[in-house]
Amino acid sequence: MKRKLLRPALLAALACAIVLIGAIESNTASESRVQRGLSISPVPLDTHGKNLAYVANGSYIVNSMSACADCHSCPTYAKDPLSTADRSQWVNKQNYLAGGVHFGPFTSANITPDASGRPAGLTLAEFKELIRTGHDPENGSPIFVMPWPVYSNMLDKDLESIYAFLSSIPHAEPGVCGGAGEVAP
Repeated sequence: MKRKLLRPALLAALACAIVLIGAIESNTASESRVQRGLSISPVPLDTHGKNLAYVANGSYIVNSMSACADCHSCPTYAKDPLSTADRSQWVNKQNYLAGGVHFGPFTSANITPDASGRPAGLTLAEFKELIRTGHDPENGSPIFVMPWPVYSNMLDKDLESIYAFLSSIPHAEPGVCGGAGEVAP
């Protein structure tokens, strides 16, 4: 009898241990993503009244996975990444995500917060619509250059995190450049 009860008890304990280990690993991965997101933001963040985990996750996505600065910062780099190992000197902080990069007849948008604190002047719902459909929510015109079909597959949480990050960066104005990925003179 004891043996019959022992086996289910051991299996239940094993299942609980697997669930706990998964939760710990998930939590650890999430925490390191938050820490990395905060450490790689090239500009100071205003996190007052915002969900810090979302802001940090948004920074992680924008600054390590999506290459947003390549098209939305003009010029992209303050220093040539090949000339220094100090990553904090690479990104052009003065014009960070302020748009102004020309792609033929199109110019990348300034996605820094406007006077009301909204990235590119968009509400969260408008931002999600733009990313999901590739159409400007104000006038319905298509966004030809941005790779929105790829970003449209992002989870809502990730889009909300990107929006939180963009809401936390300082407003900036475009600089002068001839194209994406340029180094400042």
